[in-house]
Amino acid sequence: MNMLRIGLVSVSDRASSGIYQDKGIPALQEWLAEALTTPFEVETRLVPDEQPLIEQTLCELVDECECHLVLTTGGTGPARRDVTPDATLAVADREMPGFGEQMRQISLRFVPTAILSRQVGVIRKQALILNLPGQPKSIRETLSGLKDERGLVVVPGIFASIPYCIQLLDGPYVETNTDVVAAFRPKNAIRDIKN
Repeated sequence: MNMLRIGLVSVSDRASSGIYQDKGIPALQEWLAEALTTPFEVETRLVPDEQPLIEQTLCELVDECECHLVLTTGGTGPARRDVTPDATLAVADREMPGFGEQMRQISLRFVPTAILSRQVGVIRKQALILNLPGQPKSIRETLSGLKDERGLVVVPGIFASIPYCIQLLDGPYVETNTDVVAAFRPKNAIRDIKN
């Protein structure tokens, strides 16, 4: 079985120039370590808010590193320098609008300005590319979803759909720690890989 490969891209002028420490990639790595029970490899990149550089990075992670999943963080707002969604759409073969819609639904539970987010989800070749928020707390909420005080899911996180999407793109079978996020698949797509 091929190893799950995940690309993590933090888009920030200030972090990439060393003005402050990047928080996006460490937050993503920490969440993935908790959430995935399937072994995986990570490729990380820290780039400034420059559309040609972001495009080049996404293409490199998909085309050369053969990542199955690429998660970006930062650069998704309406400001002139926020060009992550534009770069993502520019390298896409197909758009997956449900991911952006769901990410905004989750964020709207906390802030009305969630509607200003331009986050997108796309497919390039064999890979799913998703634009996540920049703040560690928001990253976690977007991926895991929201639970009530009894631990029941109120708003599903986007990661619940990602393992099945990777499977449909002929990638590896991905399993999760259900305490963090339960992967959802149709019954006919579930495999018992313990045997």
